[in-house]
Amino acid sequence: MRRQMVHTQRLTLARLEMKAGCAVPVHSHENEQVSMVLSGRLRFLLEGGAEEVGPGQVMRLAPNEPHGVEVLEDSIVLDLFSPPREDWIRGDDAYLRRG
Repeated sequence: MRRQMVHTQRLTLARLEMKAGCAVPVHSHENEQVSMVLSGRLRFLLEGGAEEVGPGQVMRLAPNEPHGVEVLEDSIVLDLFSPPREDWIRGDDAYLRRG
């Protein structure tokens, strides 16, 4: 997984490049999240089931909503978080680095 990020006072914007077969384990965070798939395909694992998202589609996750991700195809995704991801700023994101 390759990740580029910018943090502001009110949000974190991240561009992620993920290879097919990559996975982000189920987790939650205090941040609202909006994910837009630019290319490829993801499966979001949610408490109520799974939802696939493809190019041009958007997934919104509420604060503290448990979720995981399976990368079905090589993908490029924009993730927006509000408030900023303090854990990422601190480097406390080992769960994601294993993905």
